[in-house]
Amino acid sequence: MKTSNLKVQSLLLIFVMFFTIGSAIAQDKPNESAADLAKKLSNPIASLISVPFQNNTDVGIGAYNGSRNTLNFQPVIPISLSPKLNMITRVVLPIITQQDITAPGVKQTGLSDAVVSAFFSPAEAKNGLTWGVGPAILVPTATDNLLGTEKLGVGPTAVILKQANGWTYGALANQIWSVAGNEDRSDVNQMYVQPFLIYNWKSGAGVGGVFEITENWESNSTSVFFMPTVSGITKLGKQMVQLVIGPRIPISVPATGRPDFGVRALVSFVFPK
Repeated sequence: MKTSNLKVQSLLLIFVMFFTIGSAIAQDKPNESAADLAKKLSNPIASLISVPFQNNTDVGIGAYNGSRNTLNFQPVIPISLSPKLNMITRVVLPIITQQDITAPGVKQTGLSDAVVSAFFSPAEAKNGLTWGVGPAILVPTATDNLLGTEKLGVGPTAVILKQANGWTYGALANQIWSVAGNEDRSDVNQMYVQPFLIYNWKSGAGVGGVFEITENWESNSTSVFFMPTVSGITKLGKQMVQLVIGPRIPISVPATGRPDFGVRALVSFVFPK
C-alpha cells in the first residue's frame, strides 16, 4: 500500500464519517445547566457532542533544547444504536509545530497521525458506574514523515469510570499494533493509559488531575506526564464552551524526548443533545 494514497484515503474517511454522522444528530437542548455539562464533559463516553481543541506546548526538549506545540482536534459524536446502547465516536488529530527537535535550527509543521476510536457503551450508567469498549484505529495522516509513523494500526480501546457527588474518576486505555504501511519504518506496538480524577462544582467549575502513560513496546520505553487542571463552563456569545488549563509535567520520559516543562490549554465547544 503506497503511503501517499493511504494518507489521502485516511483523511477522506475521517472527514466523510464525521460529516455524515453529524448531519444525522438530533437538535440541541437550549437549557442544559453548567453543572450537567461539566459532568458530561468529565465523562469521555457521555452522550454529548463536543469539539475540543487541546493545545500542548512543551519546551526544553532533548539535546537541542527544542520546543513542540501540539494542537489536538478532538471531535466527539455519540450515536444511539438502541435504547440501551450508544456508540461514542472520537477522533484525535494532532497538528504539530516543532523546532530544534531533530536538529538545531530545523523546523517541522503539519499533521501527525490520527487515532479514531469507537466506544460501545450502555446508554444509562448504573449507580454512577459506566464503561465502554471498542476498536481504535491509527490512521497515517501525517504530512511529514518526521511527524508520523507511516503505518496503519488497529487495536482495542476501553474506558471505565464512576461519577458521584461531583467526583469523576476512572481510566481510558488503548493498545495499537501496526498492520500496514511503509515497510521501511518501525512497527507500531504501543499502549496508552489515561487515569483521571476530576471534581466539579455546581457552577460548572472544576479541578482535576490526569496522567498520560505511553508504553512503546518496540523501543521498550515509557513516557509519563501528569496534568493538574482547573476548568470552567462559560459562553462565547450563545455558544457554550469549556475552558481548561494547567501545567504539563514530565514524570518519567526518555531523555531524547523529555521537555523541561509544558502547558496544556483546552477550549471545548459543547452541543448538548
